[in-house]
Amino acid sequence: MNQQEIKQLETELWDSANSLRANSKLTAAEYKDPVLGLILLRYAQNRYDQAKEQIEASIPDGPRGKRAPTKDDFLAAGAMMLPQESQFDYLADLPESESLDEAINNAMKLIEEAYPDLAGVLPKNYQEFDADLLRELIRVFNKDSVKRIKGDIFGRIYEFFLMKFSMDGAGAQEGGEFFTPPSLVQLIVNMIKPDHGVIHDPACGSGGMFVQTGHFIEELAEKEQQEASVNTKVTCYGSELKSNNTRLAKMNLAIHGIEGKIIESNSFYSDPHALVGKCDFVMANPPFNVKKVDKKKDYVKTDVRLFKDLGIPKADNGNYLWIQYFYHYLNEQGRAGFVMPSSATDAGNTEKTIRQKLIETGAVDCIVAVGNNFFYTRSLPCHVWFLDKGKREANKDKILMIDARNTFRVVTNTINDYSPGQLTNFNAIMESYRGDSTAISSAQNIHNQEAISLAKDIALEINQLRKECKTILAAPNAEDVKGAASKGMSPNLDFSSITAELDEKLSIADDSDFDVCHTWNERFNQPVEKLFALVEQYQADSEKALADFKALTKEDKATKENKQLKKQLDANSKLLKSLTAALNAHKALLKQELADYKQRIKDWQSLRENFPNDQYQDVEGLCKIVSRDEVEENDESLTPGRYVGFKIHIDKDFDYKARITSINNELQMLHIESTKLIDSINEVEL
Repeated sequence: MNQQEIKQLETELWDSANSLRANSKLTAAEYKDPVLGLILLRYAQNRYDQAKEQIEASIPDGPRGKRAPTKDDFLAAGAMMLPQESQFDYLADLPESESLDEAINNAMKLIEEAYPDLAGVLPKNYQEFDADLLRELIRVFNKDSVKRIKGDIFGRIYEFFLMKFSMDGAGAQEGGEFFTPPSLVQLIVNMIKPDHGVIHDPACGSGGMFVQTGHFIEELAEKEQQEASVNTKVTCYGSELKSNNTRLAKMNLAIHGIEGKIIESNSFYSDPHALVGKCDFVMANPPFNVKKVDKKKDYVKTDVRLFKDLGIPKADNGNYLWIQYFYHYLNEQGRAGFVMPSSATDAGNTEKTIRQKLIETGAVDCIVAVGNNFFYTRSLPCHVWFLDKGKREANKDKILMIDARNTFRVVTNTINDYSPGQLTNFNAIMESYRGDSTAISSAQNIHNQEAISLAKDIALEINQLRKECKTILAAPNAEDVKGAASKGMSPNLDFSSITAELDEKLSIADDSDFDVCHTWNERFNQPVEKLFALVEQYQADSEKALADFKALTKEDKATKENKQLKKQLDANSKLLKSLTAALNAHKALLKQELADYKQRIKDWQSLRENFPNDQYQDVEGLCKIVSRDEVEENDESLTPGRYVGFKIHIDKDFDYKARITSINNELQMLHIESTKLIDSINEVEL
């Protein structure tokens, strides 16, 4: 299953599950955990079936035949040995006369009894669900397409559902507090490269940092053609304040096969894993601007995670407590990546003093300014900080500043993210700063390989679509329609044009360079647009012909010629339905693939233009390596915009006119609401 097919399946499952919630009395928060529990249950069944087959094949014959598989056999195969009543198939086949909610609650209970590490983690509140809703959900996750998929894809689906629930604000008092947007997690992981040792997230939410670390290690092993187990490379430790989020994290790690120690605790008042000075990597998206931290507690006043002489900031927020924690958790070679509100890079008073102390250690490695709309339920910008206690000597008094506020991909009107190509570019900039003179050229190669791979997928999809259309047009009823069209009895379709279009086969060469890939960017759109335009014209002609026929008098419809015309119109309708069905089956996938390809070429071109000699250089409006002296001259500010300058950026693909119209409409609505509010206040005062 390729990436686009996985995306389609994610969307299909979410649309099905979310439409069921829309017709129920449950809120997104009430719905979230039980649905995620069903995904885990479905995954456990799939993994059980796959492991069982492997285990039974590997057990040797004995004097009395093969022994029965054991729990240890399944553990060795990375699966759970499921009791029959905990298997998804058992629940799917349960007669309607039996209580499904009780059966699912019992299934979860039996798994927790068999695997103590999951005790108290799995949801067991299915009695709150309507019986019909539960049965439909079981059917959604019991489709053949879902039964066939493997664990890594289930992890993707779990993450996708987490993201969608976060976008709905499900269970998040601050909005999306249990989930960090994937592109920000990928940015952090790509930049610090957590490929070994102890990994810590003291505000771990649903565990996304650990999951992305797993993806990073697996992709690295695949690239180097080596076998690699995440659990042999890293040890994960997480702390989380909210009990529900702790359960989400444990489920998330379980479904990804990652071993980790997640503890429910308040990181301001405890350090349950005792990891000060022991972490190879720290990653976090802590809650911003937390107020009312009790700084009078003895634990806070004596906290070894703070600078002894400066430690407790006077400001009523926890930002500079978090920053100090992250620094002190690191060992002598440790790296950290974490998200902070934009105000933190310029904060004054005691926070400025702490920031100055941190800068003087030489550990501040890079700051990335992130624009608006990256978080699903709040639009404020932020900064991603990177620390590195093991910086090379040449960089000890330097900091890489990246202003990425004008670098993003528009997902919706209110959500942005980073494309894979943009993340590749950021990584190339970072690695160049660290001394890798081949980083830019390596990024060029990645863009080239990805563009060729995407191009092959698109060509395959277009060729398949052409083949299906050609088969439809070669059918007997299609020949009848063509014959009728030539006699003027049926709407005209330019068959010579569409046949020529169908006969051309797209092929992509493995040695295609930027110029070739750039030409394919436009070339792909031609056959797709032409096929859809031809069918749309055919549909319009057919509808007009049918309308003309319906307008005839009863007597005219009864003539021999018009009776024959009606038969042709019916045949025409069947042909149209077949062609439309074929196009629609490929439409969404092609649209996404074409958008991804266009974005990849755009990101590749950006890298080429910014670094024409395949070597790092400061780029106005994007990046600059600054010295300790420059930072001191700028009042210890770590805001990239102060250093990289400003470059007017015009995105040719962005509809500025439509956005201005949207902003003006929003402003007008706010003005109307303001007027109403003022009128209401005046009425009360009167």
